[in-house]
Amino acid sequence: MSERRSFRGRLLLCAVGASLAVVAGVLVLNRTTAEATVMLPPTRAKFDYQIGGAYAPPAGVQVVTRDRRAAPVAGLYNICYVNAFQVQPGEQGQWDPDLLLRDAAGNLVIDEEWGEPLLDIRTADKRDRIAGKVNGWIDGCAAKGYQAIEPDNYDSYTRSNNLLTTAQAKEYLQVLAAHAHSKNLAIGQKNTVELAGDREAVGLDFAVAEECGQYDECGDYVDAFGNNVIVIEYSDSGRQAACAGFGDTPTIEQRDADVSPRGSAGYVRKTC
Repeated sequence: MSERRSFRGRLLLCAVGASLAVVAGVLVLNRTTAEATVMLPPTRAKFDYQIGGAYAPPAGVQVVTRDRRAAPVAGLYNICYVNAFQVQPGEQGQWDPDLLLRDAAGNLVIDEEWGEPLLDIRTADKRDRIAGKVNGWIDGCAAKGYQAIEPDNYDSYTRSNNLLTTAQAKEYLQVLAAHAHSKNLAIGQKNTVELAGDREAVGLDFAVAEECGQYDECGDYVDAFGNNVIVIEYSDSGRQAACAGFGDTPTIEQRDADVSPRGSAGYVRKTC
């Protein structure tokens, strides 16, 4: 089961060469890229973040994010979550050992909050090999019927003990973006607002912002991406701040920190 990767995230949408489409009764912008035409998530939509486990969405929900191993929801706009920069718990054995980031002593560099080894994107060869595996997951999302990809941990360089750079993160994500577009999938920026200005160069289409209300960052997202922002909060105070300042602009949802499935003891879902 996937877990929320980070408390702080972002969602950006780049409407270049826009046309119109309808998903689940909602008017949506399409973005024409050099590779393909991809359908962007509807803005100001009712959203449900389900990366901790799939369940029937509440009535009225138009956009759902689920883990890559789950099936999409028929008739809705579906975003496929992939852990693109770190190793999902229990999956370390599925990676070649040299693709895991190690420090000078040979020890794995771990995201301590989630117990996830970081992937080593320092060389072009390793970026290509890692992307080959992740692009296989993207192919699986496309085959299942998802419309977009949410590649998590773009900001892994901030947890790398200065072993990874922003340039390496952008170069790697650019490879994933090109592949997603070739499969007619939109691709979002997760968190990492400091790199939002590079979204067009990287090839990103939208952004998912965790706790921008809590950390007073929603304005940065709205300034950069307009209405094309999905906000996920994990506290009442964060949701209230986001709703008070931006309730009629981005999509806003509060979930519990574990993103629990509906019906479980810790489940929380609130909106503006």
